[in-house]
Amino acid sequence: MRYTRRDFMTTAATAVAGTMLPLGSLLAAGPGAQGSEPTARYRRHDVATPEGQRMLISYARGVEAMLKLPAEHPHNWFRNAFTHFLDCPHGNWWFYVWHRGYVGYFERSIRKLSGDTSFAMPFWDWTRHPEIPAGMFDGVLTPTDSAYAPFTGNLLKFTEFVKPSLLKYWNSLSSDQRAQLNSRGYPTFDDAWNDVTGYSVAHKAGLSGNQSYAITCGARYLSRSNPKLDAKTAYDVSPDIVSSGLTPTLFYDPSISNSFASSKTATHLVQPDGSTNFSILEGFPHNKVHNYIGGVGAIDPGPYGNMTNFLSPVDPIFYLHHSNMDRLWDLWTKKQLAAGLPILPTGADLATFMAEPFLFYVDGDGGFVGPSKAGDYVSTRVFDYDYGPGFGSELPTVPKRKSGATKYGVIKGGIEAGAASVLLPNAMVEQHLASAQPASLIAEVTLDRPEGLAVTREFDVLVNAPADVERVDANSPYYAGTLAFFGPTMPNMAMSHSATFAVPLPKTLRAFSNAKLLGANAQFNIRLAPSGQQPADPVPVRGVSIKPAG
Repeated sequence: MRYTRRDFMTTAATAVAGTMLPLGSLLAAGPGAQGSEPTARYRRHDVATPEGQRMLISYARGVEAMLKLPAEHPHNWFRNAFTHFLDCPHGNWWFYVWHRGYVGYFERSIRKLSGDTSFAMPFWDWTRHPEIPAGMFDGVLTPTDSAYAPFTGNLLKFTEFVKPSLLKYWNSLSSDQRAQLNSRGYPTFDDAWNDVTGYSVAHKAGLSGNQSYAITCGARYLSRSNPKLDAKTAYDVSPDIVSSGLTPTLFYDPSISNSFASSKTATHLVQPDGSTNFSILEGFPHNKVHNYIGGVGAIDPGPYGNMTNFLSPVDPIFYLHHSNMDRLWDLWTKKQLAAGLPILPTGADLATFMAEPFLFYVDGDGGFVGPSKAGDYVSTRVFDYDYGPGFGSELPTVPKRKSGATKYGVIKGGIEAGAASVLLPNAMVEQHLASAQPASLIAEVTLDRPEGLAVTREFDVLVNAPADVERVDANSPYYAGTLAFFGPTMPNMAMSHSATFAVPLPKTLRAFSNAKLLGANAQFNIRLAPSGQQPADPVPVRGVSIKPAG
């Protein structure tokens, strides 16, 4: 099931002209529909396989070479991470496509610098293997290695090494690049650098949890003797959550529980007006894995490791993590094609999505890519790779939902004293419990993101928990997952401070087992509790609605 850039661009053109056929229909009539297309040149393997382990050896050689390059070189390890800091989108619908381009060019760089012309970035399947792969604690594959110490031993070393070359780069940027950075909240270099060091001009203080790098010894929380994801992170990457994230049949829908991707925004550099909407896969496995590797929850209020901030590519595990996120997008795309469903935004949205300019990539030869567009990266064909088996490969094709399954529509809850209350028809609950889907009911939960001096980034969703229950474990009958914000609230970066998460409701909740005792309707009380072990103020629920998945 290969799909080419030409196929995607053809779809974009027909969509602009008003044609609403799903891409699968176009592919069925085009070349290669009978399996004649060549296979990909490169295959990304599960890092736990022998092939994936072999790739780690080449990966380490490439990372070592990047660390040894001068700070002025675009392939220098830290300069490469600044591409992510200055340009990455999170919480919007360009999240997947931008990171595909970023990881794809990085993969080419490792291929060249390692001398391994067959190199393909392995993926870390955290659903099947909820612990950091053992090889990622070897040598330069962990940011706590001594090879990083000359650059990240302390903030002064980091500043003296990278700031002069970064300023020189900043001064060489084009007017279009400057305009994009201005929209991101960085009209001047000092504005950006303050977010690197965690300095807040408004508070006239450095905020340790906001530093966009970490000193060598604290660059990663997890270690060889403590490699496993904790129970809440393991829940957020569990088969039920990931399967629910693959269930939506639209790439984008204003109702986030129906959307594979996160919010639609004006550009990839800004948060949306009003509220950021996090799709299931970005809001749960993506954000939570980033946070826990860096120590959010375990070492609140910081300073945290690299994976918790916008210089997260300083930790080599970043690329294995995002290779798996890209694999899930590729998997979702193929399942959509098999079901004859669209794989990108539709209508006028498609042209807007495809035309978004990406201006900061560095290619595999160490030069700058120059202006490119999101549409250049919607297919894996651009980097000529595919994926070996991983979790989800065996899941059935997403079926078209029967009309009766959505008869209940959206049920909104009321808010009182920072908690939500929703009444669901018992028949709707019974349908949920009988469904073959792991979580056929999705709650959309809205909260305000803490800002200023507040440092809490993760909140547990509690359902029908007694008033005196303020903390829960992952096995609690009241626990419905942990909402995680990736990255701190940056003082200068333009960020939305309200967010809505799509929360699959597990069938193990005590609320479901008690539902039949409550007459025609079942009551669901939903509130949020800070997830870490340190004391923190609760965050009120701003809105809740529950609807069937799909």
